[in-house]
Amino acid sequence: MALNWKLVIDCTDPHAQAAFWAAVLGYRVEDNGRLIEQLAEQGAIGPDVYTEIDGTKAFRHARAARHPDDPADPFSDVGLGRRLLFQVVPEKKEGKNRLHIDVHAEPGTREAEVERITALGATVLREVVEPGSHHVVLADPEGNEFCVQ
Repeated sequence: MALNWKLVIDCTDPHAQAAFWAAVLGYRVEDNGRLIEQLAEQGAIGPDVYTEIDGTKAFRHARAARHPDDPADPFSDVGLGRRLLFQVVPEKKEGKNRLHIDVHAEPGTREAEVERITALGATVLREVVEPGSHHVVLADPEGNEFCVQ
């Protein structure tokens, strides 16, 4: 039996990171507004737990982007499949990632994808050409490395 998963990524701005990665991957940023409204009405959370982004309530310290074709809870919009969850941590990123995302461009489109992704806020770190691999290493707006194959 296969397991569902989410990749949790530490960051300083979960809303910007979720928006960036949703744009890179063609994912959707989850809309947890209905859940937050319900929890706030029940007194389970206060205004210190949420903020407003583009007219919708969002958790202040976490935001997720999910694959648009995967199932999601119809009330909370929490994804039940491929999902990236960005959570606030107090420290900034230091050193090399121990885990990174590889983005697979369609054949012949790597350069165009790198240009598109850098226009979204990524930075090119280096191009790697070695036996069996040709890819570009980039950093997202918070410095997390990822590759475009």
